[in-house]
Amino acid sequence: MERTLQLCCELISRASVTPLDAGCQPLLMQRLEQIGFHCLPLPFGEVQNFWAVRGSSGPLLVFAGHSDVVPSGPEDGWDSPPFLPTLRDGMLYGRGAADMKGSLAAMVIACEDFVAAHADHPGRIGFLLTSDEEGPAVDGTVKVIDYLRQQGEQIDWCVVGEPSSSAELGDVVKNGRRGSLGAQLTVTGIQGHLAYPQLADNPIHRALPALHALTAQVWDQGNAFFPATSLQISNLNSGTGASNVIPGELRAMFNFRFSTEVTAADLRRRTEAILQAHGLDYSIDWQLSGEPFLTASGALVAAAVASIREVTGLEAGLSTAGGTSDGRFIAPTGAQVLELGPVNATIHKLNECVLADDLPRLARIYQGILERLLLAD
Repeated sequence: MERTLQLCCELISRASVTPLDAGCQPLLMQRLEQIGFHCLPLPFGEVQNFWAVRGSSGPLLVFAGHSDVVPSGPEDGWDSPPFLPTLRDGMLYGRGAADMKGSLAAMVIACEDFVAAHADHPGRIGFLLTSDEEGPAVDGTVKVIDYLRQQGEQIDWCVVGEPSSSAELGDVVKNGRRGSLGAQLTVTGIQGHLAYPQLADNPIHRALPALHALTAQVWDQGNAFFPATSLQISNLNSGTGASNVIPGELRAMFNFRFSTEVTAADLRRRTEAILQAHGLDYSIDWQLSGEPFLTASGALVAAAVASIREVTGLEAGLSTAGGTSDGRFIAPTGAQVLELGPVNATIHKLNECVLADDLPRLARIYQGILERLLLAD
């Protein structure tokens, strides 16, 4: 079996449902140590992480990713067991095949081949892996970045192996992501009998005009790289379960996916101004999952686009669409960051799969990025 495919199969067979690593990282560290990487496990809580580096000086190119996967869902809905890597009709099936054990395997193989050809390469190569990307993401990449800051380590370029491709390998590179700001809103009223509304204060009636105003607000117009900021209400809860009681409280959850045209502080301030203008008795808890980041241009984008063109013949498009990734923790260090990986059509689904031939091609793309950045004159 081709080496990238074989390594991916070994990783899929380890049921590393978040936050478990299930032996994936020791396997990868062993491979990296064999080609001269110094590997440092960095566990935090129940989360496994590691940092690895090869080379002692010069600019640093880091491959980042996660060994954890989402749960398989009902196994009887899979055509083959989710943690039994299965080749069928040219596709490799298994949980994590696309998100993102295929990328991890391709990264390691790319480094093995690069080092075999350039044992004394200039610059440095790093790996930053976590088992906490699919979970709360509090003891993973963000903690490793804190450690690297304390050590005075500066990442110049970072390739995150998230499945960025849309229809075929390399057609899309994510060169940024929107920010994510969540809110839990509680509106307080006065509970009472619905036949005597004058003795109560219905929080549903009070909250709905304010929520409508929030959804109708134009937060920004976006820009050349980001769509306009979006607010979506995801949960509304109120009532006692009885049909004749005016409730005393309404709870709402909503989320902003926001561009670089606004800040989280702007969104909080403008939201609370709307709530106050509607005279609500409310409390609100905010959760900032990540600020938006963007690598608009530069050496990393140029190297990735050129390498994709060489391997696939495609002219990659740049996109900031989709959810958040651990790139949000790395970009604030000043690193150029992009996401590049397999087709994402089946991620988190039953029968997750990747085109088997794409994995060695992805390894060649990663190797091309290494060559263009570290061997550049």
